[in-house]
Amino acid sequence: MAPVVTSVSPAQGAPAEDAGVTITGATITGTNLTGATSVKFGSNPATILTNTATQITVIPPAGPPSAVNVTVTTAGGTSNPLPYFYIAAPAANDLSTRLGPATGGNTVSVFGSNLTLTSAVKFGTTPATGITVVSDSQLTVTAPAGSGTVVVTVTTPGGTSTAATGNPYYTYLGAPALTSLTPSHGPDLGGDAIVLAGSNLTYTDTVTFGDIPASFAAISDTQVVATSPGGVPGTVNVVARTPAGNSNALPYIYDPS
Repeated sequence: MAPVVTSVSPAQGAPAEDAGVTITGATITGTNLTGATSVKFGSNPATILTNTATQITVIPPAGPPSAVNVTVTTAGGTSNPLPYFYIAAPAANDLSTRLGPATGGNTVSVFGSNLTLTSAVKFGTTPATGITVVSDSQLTVTAPAGSGTVVVTVTTPGGTSTAATGNPYYTYLGAPALTSLTPSHGPDLGGDAIVLAGSNLTYTDTVTFGDIPASFAAISDTQVVATSPGGVPGTVNVVARTPAGNSNALPYIYDPS
């Protein structure tokens, strides 16, 4: 009797011709499969690993990204076809932000190609959570906790992305901290140079005196020089912010002019 194929699992996979991609096996289920002489994906024969009357396991052959028909041939004839999809490997080549807190938890957009079937995103070896597929070229994820600089990779049935192109690197930052302001008071007209000393200040993107933004320059990881804005006589809190969050606040006193 002719073989009958009822399912192929998984029904999709990576083209074997993609460099660095390991091909996983496929299981073909049906009836009258004993003594299969060939299993073809399109016109290309697969490598048969096991064969029973109801199941065949194979290693799919190489094939370009496309849909092909899977058929089984035995002494009884050739089966009905079932579809199998060769999925192009994903690429991750850019991030919406490359900096974030060591504690994780911030939202990062990943840009690339062939992202629709994403099943996992990793920051180094740590899985991200909250994966949302925006389009075939964009994902959003919640960054996990981590340290140092890591590569962000995306996994789909087509394989796992590499850092071969673009800049999919993400750097974890320690939270900024302030230890002193020099001087710690000045005229209410503003205009004084104030040295903010502390740690993890390299990526400072905002300095505020109360709720007023100040112009500033990050000199090193331990020093920022800000120009005090004008204010009313009294005490305000000075805070430095980086992509890792806000620092602690230190008091600055505006002297009446």
